[in-house]
Amino acid sequence: MGELKVFVGTSVPELGREVAEELGIKLGEINIKRFACGEIYVRYLETVRGHDVFLIQSLCPPVNENLVELLIMVDALRRASAGRINAVIPHYGYARQERKDASREPISARMVADLLETVGVDRVITVDLHAPAIQGFFSIPVDHLTALPILAEYYRKKDLPNASVVALDAGGIKNAEKLAKRLDLPLVGMYKRHPAHNVAEVTHVIGEIEGRIPIIIEDMIDTGGTLIEGVKALLQHGAVPEIHVCATHPVFSDPITERLQHPAIKEVVVTDTIPIPPEKMLPKITVMSIASLIASAIKRVHEETSVSELFV
Repeated sequence: MGELKVFVGTSVPELGREVAEELGIKLGEINIKRFACGEIYVRYLETVRGHDVFLIQSLCPPVNENLVELLIMVDALRRASAGRINAVIPHYGYARQERKDASREPISARMVADLLETVGVDRVITVDLHAPAIQGFFSIPVDHLTALPILAEYYRKKDLPNASVVALDAGGIKNAEKLAKRLDLPLVGMYKRHPAHNVAEVTHVIGEIEGRIPIIIEDMIDTGGTLIEGVKALLQHGAVPEIHVCATHPVFSDPITERLQHPAIKEVVVTDTIPIPPEKMLPKITVMSIASLIASAIKRVHEETSVSELFV
């Protein structure tokens, strides 16, 4: 394989710079701009012919613009005869639409996978998919990284006494179980239902939570509807009103700021897969970098060594 080159789109420029620093290389030069009509223009300012190219681009708000930008970046690489095109997608947009829950609905997560393959992506590297089964939507290699070790190490250093790890729904129970095992803490699960989009109702809380400090783990936090209902349910079941929340992806759609200001939420720990706007960066929010994780994955893929060792 040719020389390693890393380029970053406009969605996560700071993360891209940090990844390049971790790798000890210079970030590739690229010109990305918008025409007056909103169309996207991309041109690589250095040769990519025969090289092993990694594109870092999160499918975060504005999701559709960032997706099209990534597709155009890939198309430009393919037409410039890049040796291998690796899409590094820290946050995979449309991941919540991975199956049909009602008639005449799309499976948008599969559609995004089809688009990436059709335009010429040879490999995908992503972090904490909302539904791990999305890996199966691709016929190309997918490296599914997790920020769980980073979050676990953070809470291990905090050494919270008398805590329990909480999954807000059945879909999050596996991640919560892994975190609970790493921290040697009890596991608490909830059952919820969704009467409408971005609306959640908690109906059951199962596990040891009375008199304990909850550590809620989610793959993403969007509007915070599920989170705030979970907080209310925990308090009703006797949890200590010093709730810690952690998630990989801070999607943070309104009215998230108002909801995170709930007095029982002590701290919110997220990663930098999605940049947080200044107006939503509350004092109680802590951002952990995943640059070293992504850089390690890129290095291992480029050198054709094991990526699974990152999960140990």
